[in-house]
Amino acid sequence: MLAITVQENDGTRQVRVSEHALELLVRRLGAPGDNFVVVERIPDLPDVFIQVWHDEGGDYRLEHRDGAADRHFAVPLDGPDAVIAAMTGWARRAPGWGDGLDWQLLDTGPAPEPVPPLDVPPDDRRVLEERLRLTLACGYTTRAGLAEQAQDYLVSGDRRPVSREQAEQLADRLWLERVGEQTGWVGETDPERLARAFAALEESGITAREHFTCCHSCGESEIGGAGAPDARGFVYFHYQCTESAAEGHGLSLYYGGFDGSPLTTTAVGHEVVAALKDAGLPAVWNGEPSEAIEIHPLLWRRRLVG
Repeated sequence: MLAITVQENDGTRQVRVSEHALELLVRRLGAPGDNFVVVERIPDLPDVFIQVWHDEGGDYRLEHRDGAADRHFAVPLDGPDAVIAAMTGWARRAPGWGDGLDWQLLDTGPAPEPVPPLDVPPDDRRVLEERLRLTLACGYTTRAGLAEQAQDYLVSGDRRPVSREQAEQLADRLWLERVGEQTGWVGETDPERLARAFAALEESGITAREHFTCCHSCGESEIGGAGAPDARGFVYFHYQCTESAAEGHGLSLYYGGFDGSPLTTTAVGHEVVAALKDAGLPAVWNGEPSEAIEIHPLLWRRRLVG
């Protein structure tokens, strides 16, 4: 799989696609409503992308940007093969991936006005940045989602102290700070082990969902519709659980059987514990179906995607 996200014309977003899947997306371009593909790296970096536009009967327009506006280039191509080769090379970070193409600097218009400094009381700024850093530590947000949170978090009535541009600037700064931190993480992290355990449970007929709904009440009411109709049971953790894990308090997992039987719930609990242990995670549970399964100690280092 390529370490990229792919956004299609209709807003569909795919994470970690294969070279073959990327090729198919490019080759099908041209029909009305299916004209472009945007590819970003994992983790997402501000203003770093490659994209292609194609109308049926016309050339392919390939663009890539490497940060600032003076690093935004475009080239017309007369067929998909060169587009696919360039986009795949870019995704793989292959040396010389764009060599041999007649790239032209793209005129993106006048430079935007400088974003005014954020003018909020120091305590408000501290609270805002702490909230955003916790969201980043949880690891499930996107840059766009983080910017939206930055803009809305201090809203009170008609008071909106953070503009969209200020929110995006703040979110990007904190995002890059977190990306820098995660470059020092070596090997498989505990959240990746957890994802592996959840994938195994899903394969065995247990609906397994990470960071699912805002709270326990919503999770219990919605988990039934989240998986396959023939699922035997479920396991999940909600947003508050994720925040607790990110703050260093371990992770609570909620589980059960869809038939409502304590025996089924207990059996599912044992399956969850076994999957966690197989993935190398510690599971603390007393075997009672009314008690959550706890994972601790746990080092919550979930890598950002974007």
